Amino acid sequence: MNPELGRRVRTGTFDTNVHDLGAPTIDGQPPVLFIHGSGPGVSAWANWRLVMPGLAQTRRVIAPDMVGFGYTDRPDGIPYAMDTWVQQALDLLDALGVPQVDLVGNSFGGALALALTIRAPERVRRLVLMGSVGVPFPITPGLDAVWGYEPSFETMRGLLDIFAHSRALVTDELAELRYQASIRPGFQESFSAMFPAPRQRWVDAMASPEAAIRALPHETLVVHGREDQVIPLSNSLTLADWIPNSQLHVFGHCGHWTQIEHSARFAQLVANFLAEADAQP
Repeated sequence: MNPELGRRVRTGTFDTNVHDLGAPTIDGQPPVLFIHGSGPGVSAWANWRLVMPGLAQTRRVIAPDMVGFGYTDRPDGIPYAMDTWVQQALDLLDALGVPQVDLVGNSFGGALALALTIRAPERVRRLVLMGSVGVPFPITPGLDAVWGYEPSFETMRGLLDIFAHSRALVTDELAELRYQASIRPGFQESFSAMFPAPRQRWVDAMASPEAAIRALPHETLVVHGREDQVIPLSNSLTLADWIPNSQLHVFGHCGHWTQIEHSARFAQLVANFLAEADAQP
């Protein structure tokens, strides 16, 4: 009965927990692959639960837990690095028989989406980057706090204040839910192994080369919350400047959780952007 559990798909040497919603093919449109962020206790369902059902009415929606997160296997000794995550995503598409996707990445998932698009451009039709990492920037106090999380209810409550601009979202009930998610067996162990201090090096490791980003031909939607305390708005301004075929949408009164704080508007924005590609001859 756990909604965070999807189905298990073999990806390389381990099984990936993946949500696979909607019809296998709808009017020949490619599926939409959602890649989550890197908060403590995160999973694909936790990140995208408000967006997936609506989009799945017209699209096939695929949302995996990346290795080290959620309910995907955690093989001993696996390196938590961009090469690993890109390969997992490609292995997943191969296992599902999906030649091409529209790709949506959030924060850490944005960096992964950029890297995947650069390395396998033929596998991506259109790209959506939300509150994205993937370009150089000095680590923010907010991101340092997120990656340095040590489990407690009080610490999780403080992180929610950083993630969300709207105080209405930051309840004790949500903090308790996310705290309990962060202390499930194996969750904190893998999370703490990913981003040990000093954490600027992990920001740098997730950045793709500027020349490679500038060479992307893909139509790209860049989305950011104006009040984001985790990833600076300047990241999205940089991405919109570097990616030739890009457009930028900034949500006011919004922190790092665009897909939660403005879920309906975000989902409509993404749906409209992807529909533009369908309408082209």
